[in-house]
Amino acid sequence: MHNIEAVIFDLDGTLVDSMWIWKQIDIDYLGKRGIALPEDLQKIIEGMSFTETANYFKERFKLEDDIDEIKDEWMKMTRDYYENKIPLKIGVHPLLMKLKNKGIKIGVGTSNARELAEVVLKKNNIIEFFHTIRTSCEVKKGKPNPDIFLKVAEDLGVTPDKCLVFEDTYAGVLAGKRAGMKVFAVADETSYLYKDDISSLADEYLEGFEGIA
Repeated sequence: MHNIEAVIFDLDGTLVDSMWIWKQIDIDYLGKRGIALPEDLQKIIEGMSFTETANYFKERFKLEDDIDEIKDEWMKMTRDYYENKIPLKIGVHPLLMKLKNKGIKIGVGTSNARELAEVVLKKNNIIEFFHTIRTSCEVKKGKPNPDIFLKVAEDLGVTPDKCLVFEDTYAGVLAGKRAGMKVFAVADETSYLYKDDISSLADEYLEGFEGIA
């Protein structure tokens, strides 16, 4: 991590093992409306903000609910998972300790809702490591646009070329690269299908956090 002054983490699939939940939420949410989960859905909405995803759902599935109602329903469905059922990825805590001891600034840039992000970081006792937490709803465009990572870097007072991003999805890695940052991709079961694309774009591809110096 030579020359790195700040590390920015994605949340879902990177810090916490939660990507599987979102597919289940989509299945349940659409199922209640008699709609089968389209095969292309997960890839299309990857990296979108909570609001962007709600807009996409409303348009594609011709939903009568307004955007806030859609988001509220998702929040109710996911809250229990985020409060009680989502663990940290292996090696996260030791890595955060290492970064803190080196004096490296740490932030989170997530497509998730702030409420859920804060709940899961508190529940896993790591929220105090982060100097800033930003969500894609707080910037103009979600991933793969670079806005979220540039905002976190701005909060941390560090130029993009001195930032390292940890991400699990192709959209997230692309966002980090577009922000002019170094990007380490972290393997996650839900993005494993796209491993070749992700690893060719990232500066490094990691199977896990163990052994990162």
